Amino acid sequence: MQKLLYLVIAFFIAATVSLLHYYEVDPFESISLRFNDVDFALQDKNVSDKVVFVAVDEPSVNRFGRWPWDRRIIATGIENMAEAKVLLMDMIFSEPTDVDADDALGEALAAANASVCGFFLRKNATQNISDEELELLADSSLDALQSQIAQNKTPRFIGAPHAEMNIASIMQGCTLSGSFTTLPAKDHLFRSYPIAVYYEGALFPSLGVQGLRLYYDQDIKRLDANHVELAGKVIEVDDKGFFMLNFYNPKRYKVISFLDVYNKKIPSSFFQDKIVIFGITEVGAGDVAPTPVGNIPGPLLHYTFLSNFFQDHLITHPKKIEYFLIVLMAFVPLVMLLFVRSVLYRTVVDIVLYLVVYAAVRYLFVAYNIYIDLFYPLLSFLLSITLLEVVAFYKQQKNEKFLKDAFSSYLSEDLMQELIKNPNALRLGGEKKELSILFSDIRGFTTISESMSPEELIKLLNRYFTPMTNAVLEKKGMLDKYIGDAVMAFFNAPVDVKDHADKACEAALLMIERLDALNEEFAKEQLPQIRIGIGINTAEVIVGNMGSDTRFNYTVIGDGVNLASRVEGLTKNYGVSILITEFTVAKLSKAFLYRKIEPVQVKGKEEPVVLYELMFDTVDNQALKVLYDEALAVYMEGDLEKAHYLFEAIIKEYNDPVSHYFLSQIKQGHAWGVHKMTTK
Repeated sequence: MQKLLYLVIAFFIAATVSLLHYYEVDPFESISLRFNDVDFALQDKNVSDKVVFVAVDEPSVNRFGRWPWDRRIIATGIENMAEAKVLLMDMIFSEPTDVDADDALGEALAAANASVCGFFLRKNATQNISDEELELLADSSLDALQSQIAQNKTPRFIGAPHAEMNIASIMQGCTLSGSFTTLPAKDHLFRSYPIAVYYEGALFPSLGVQGLRLYYDQDIKRLDANHVELAGKVIEVDDKGFFMLNFYNPKRYKVISFLDVYNKKIPSSFFQDKIVIFGITEVGAGDVAPTPVGNIPGPLLHYTFLSNFFQDHLITHPKKIEYFLIVLMAFVPLVMLLFVRSVLYRTVVDIVLYLVVYAAVRYLFVAYNIYIDLFYPLLSFLLSITLLEVVAFYKQQKNEKFLKDAFSSYLSEDLMQELIKNPNALRLGGEKKELSILFSDIRGFTTISESMSPEELIKLLNRYFTPMTNAVLEKKGMLDKYIGDAVMAFFNAPVDVKDHADKACEAALLMIERLDALNEEFAKEQLPQIRIGIGINTAEVIVGNMGSDTRFNYTVIGDGVNLASRVEGLTKNYGVSILITEFTVAKLSKAFLYRKIEPVQVKGKEEPVVLYELMFDTVDNQALKVLYDEALAVYMEGDLEKAHYLFEAIIKEYNDPVSHYFLSQIKQGHAWGVHKMTTK
């Protein structure tokens, strides 16, 4: 269920960000555009040497006065650029002046190899355009492309009801007319260049496109909704017919002062086979275009387009890859969340992965002019990380609270923290696992309970259970339950405890120590003394949550559990405090003091189990064990008379209860062997 929630979140983020991208919703779109402007800063491409910008700049204005000039001055400059293959006029002469001056400019344009006069669209009329001017403009329309567009209805080129254009006497000298109307992006920067615009029901190419048509003497044709072709090169456009400009460092553009051209400081041969853009840069007369590389003169937009074309710097924009990255970046944090537990590791891997994608995408632009928007994938990435981590944190807190509520009374604090770090250790439904199981029980509890009121008995039990429980928890055990006056615990679940047999034995010894201290307090308070028996067995059992759908308990079941319980009961037979099975002994890694008792066949089991007494490692117990082991070895060899003598000597010296037990067996003529227990 939790994984499904994560999956839904990832899908929601991917879908939401994809829609934001598709509909170019602000402010996201504006941020996206600025975010990706680093592409232009990373590259250092050169402009084409086939394009030159001749500027009406400050030195020119200082020489000829404020704009507009006498058109004969402009005509002279154009004549000095006569060897240019195509001349693009990024200026409009929309009002007549001196007839001779107007005619001179028109004749200069006509004398050029090829020239393109500019015009731009307006929403409101400011110029009375004559029929002759409209007829001259119509000759520059692109009928072939228009008919192709009409059939497919894309791209949807921009248009306007009005225009401002050159007067007829000047327009007659131009080979073609081209639009230099363009639109800024949502962040108010000029980023794209229109292939063509609509006016008076006709489609007119932009100034740069008209220049390329004349340069190659070829027409432009439509390939599909987002691609046109000119001179064998494919230009990718958006649904409004705009081409994405690949900007250069402004210092790379070749700008020549009109004054130098007029004074013939630049030889006419310099312009041979070039496209010359003639425009204005002087403040107050020319237009300034804000772009991703800063504010540049408006004519440089044409320059950028032409240079992109000549230098094969035409941008391709595979949007499908962007949507793929949006989805990928939404699901990467999900995958990391499912397979990497550490938040730090997840964060590092997430960041490294995005940086790899970032570097690869930037390289694709610099090396291959492939533009891929990385802002929306980043947005998807950050949203996915944030939401998924928040939900995961909430779920983790909820799980931690559940685990603490369920296990804080049964596990030590360090094991509790380990369980929180690795909740998968708590497998629902149960698992087979090797555990060491401990049972303890109060001897003569019935007698004690009959001598006390219920309130006093409960108080006594609470005082008893506290140190017993703490001893188990301190040794990394889990308290399973209290069964009346009995305590059941196990080691190595739900959290792994490598030396679980050792820990169980340490817990048992600690319980006896704590009980001795408690009995000293009871003696002072004239309360009954408590004696307990502890049984430990190590076995492979089933551990997990067991119960109904509405109520369950984390516990253990299996023959190994039953054996531990039986062993605890047998402590009374031998008069000892702690018994452990041969299976526990086999798993001990630390040096404990213990002695063999005998093999026992408990009720309900066919195979006998060898029992051992776990003893405190004291000098007296070490000496006792030496004598006991000698006596038991004699008894096991069948020499009952000598064994009788040795056990009596031990009893006389140590009053050992196990020796009492074996002495009684010898007196009854029982040889050492399997002792079959008939009671539980």
